[in-house]
Amino acid sequence: MTIASILGAIVIGAVIGALGRLLLPGRQPIGWILTIVVGIVAALIGTAIAQVLGVATTNGIDWIELVMQVVLAIVGVGLVAGLKRSRV
Repeated sequence: MTIASILGAIVIGAVIGALGRLLLPGRQPIGWILTIVVGIVAALIGTAIAQVLGVATTNGIDWIELVMQVVLAIVGVGLVAGLKRSRV
């Protein structure tokens, strides 16, 4: 892994996590670092699921894969926020 790929994963994770958090109704009591972590995990899992399902990789934006990643981020942010609420 190079520095560029790590920075790319952080940026993509931030975008995916922010989209998931934006699309989830209500207030989520989690910070921006946790949002990025959820986004990175959602992006990795979404990519893996897309590859298993045989979604074709294109030169442009892979919309099906992106939707999977954002849906997983919504679920992840909801789970993390729910866990954080139950501990407080």
